[in-house]
Amino acid sequence: MESNLLLTTENWEHRFGVEVRRLRQRRELTQAELAERANVSTSSIKYLEAGKGSSLATVVRVAKALGRVDWLESFTPPESTVSPMALLRERQRSEQRPPARVRHSPRGATSS
Repeated sequence: MESNLLLTTENWEHRFGVEVRRLRQRRELTQAELAERANVSTSSIKYLEAGKGSSLATVVRVAKALGRVDWLESFTPPESTVSPMALLRERQRSEQRPPARVRHSPRGATSS
């Protein structure tokens, strides 16, 4: 099996187009019907399914129209549940050292 890292952009476009076509046909939609649901032109669907390139806006609209928002979610990082400011404050606190203790000689004592 081909490593995903070795796939070219054209390979990815083709694979994505095949998947869009498969889902559209499974839902018994024509290209025109999917285009209408996604608010894109029929030619945009034809290009997308043929792996001929497409805009991100078209990909988003088509994914939503096919009920595959999970495709879009895979492009975005998970939302942070930790505040970046809280992390910074915690790091600053841990980096602070306690003040150094200085020993003073008793008054009048001389060192030998």
